[in-house]
Amino acid sequence: MLFLGVGSTLIGAAARNIGLTPFQIGLILSIQNFGFMLAVTVSGALADTYEKPKILFVGSIILAASFLTFYVTDSFFLNLVIMFFIGIGIGSYEGVTDAMLLEMQKGRESIYININHFFVTFGALVITAYLLFLQMNWRKSMTQASVGVLILAILLAFTRQSSEGTVVEKLSERLRFLRKQKTVLLLFLATICAIGLELCLTGIITTFLMELRGFSQVTSKLGLITFLTGIAAGRLSIGFFVEKARILHLIMLLFALSAVSIGGVLFFDAMGLTYTLMFISGGTISAILPLIITLAGIMYKDMSGTVMGIIKLAIPVGGISIPFLLSVISKYASLELSLLLFPSIALVGFLILFLSRKAFQSHLEHFCARD
Repeated sequence: MLFLGVGSTLIGAAARNIGLTPFQIGLILSIQNFGFMLAVTVSGALADTYEKPKILFVGSIILAASFLTFYVTDSFFLNLVIMFFIGIGIGSYEGVTDAMLLEMQKGRESIYININHFFVTFGALVITAYLLFLQMNWRKSMTQASVGVLILAILLAFTRQSSEGTVVEKLSERLRFLRKQKTVLLLFLATICAIGLELCLTGIITTFLMELRGFSQVTSKLGLITFLTGIAAGRLSIGFFVEKARILHLIMLLFALSAVSIGGVLFFDAMGLTYTLMFISGGTISAILPLIITLAGIMYKDMSGTVMGIIKLAIPVGGISIPFLLSVISKYASLELSLLLFPSIALVGFLILFLSRKAFQSHLEHFCARD
C-alpha cells in the first residue's frame, strides 16, 4: 500500500517539475484511474481463486517497469500509456490487500482498514518529501522506487498462501440482492465524493499554491507534505476510537468539516495559516474513505467481500470523473473557478448520507444487535 501511495501521488508531487498544465494533470490522472479500475476489478475477482501474493507479484512487476520508464521521454501520449500501467499496478494492490488483511486479522475492522490506508498516505508523503531531499531530481526518485517495487516483487514470488477455495457461492444471487439495496448505491456515490476530494486535492495542491499563492517549488511541496501529514494523522488515530454504531455520523461530520476547511484553504489567503489549514483539511478528509469501506463491511457482513468490491469500484470512477471535471473547467474557464468543485463535492457527500440516514441507521442497528 506504500507504493500505491507513491503511484497515486506521483503527479501531485512532480507535476510542476515535469511541466504539466492543469489540463494535462486532469487528463493523466483520469488515464491512471482507468488502469486502476480495470486492475481492481480483475484482481479482486482473481483473489477468490488464486493465491493473493501471486497476484500482487504480477502487479508489482508491472508497477516497477512503469516507474522506471515514466517520463524517460517527453512524449505526453507515451507517458499517458505508461501512467495507465501505473494505474494497473496500484489497482492490483487495492484489489487484493484489504481482502488478504481481513483473512489474516479478524475483528476491529475499522482499525485494520484505516491503518492499511494509512500506508497509502505514508507512501504519498515519502515520494513528496523525497523530492525535496533529491533537490527536485524526481526521475532519480522514480528509478529508486522501481527498484523498491522490484524487491517487493521478488519477496512476493517466494511467498506462499494456503488456498481454501474462497469463491463466494451463488454470487449471482448476492448481486441480485445487492441491486435492490439503496444503501449500497448511496455508499458508492459517497465513495466517489470521498476519493474525488482526496485524489484531486493531492494532484492540484502544488499547482494551486504556486499559481495562486506565489509559493515556490520547495514551499509548495511542503504544503502538500503538510496536507498528507494531516491525512496520515487522521487515519492512524480515528480508527481506534470510532464505535460501529456511530460510524455513519462520523462520516457525515467529516464531510461537513472538510467542506469548511477546504473552502478556507482555497478561497481565503490565510498567509501564515496556510500550512495549518492544509493540515486540518487533510485530517477532515483522512478517514472518510476507510470508514465508508468499513461501514459497507459491517452492514453486509455475510457478503462483505462482494459489497466492498462494489464500493471500491467507486474509487476509479471518482478518480476519473472528478479530475476530468477539474481539467475541463480549468481549461475552458479558470483554475480559480475549478476549485469550487472541492467544497461542493464535500457538501454533496454530506447530503447523500444525511438525507438517507434513517435507512442507514436501521441497517446498522440490525447488524450491531446481531454482533
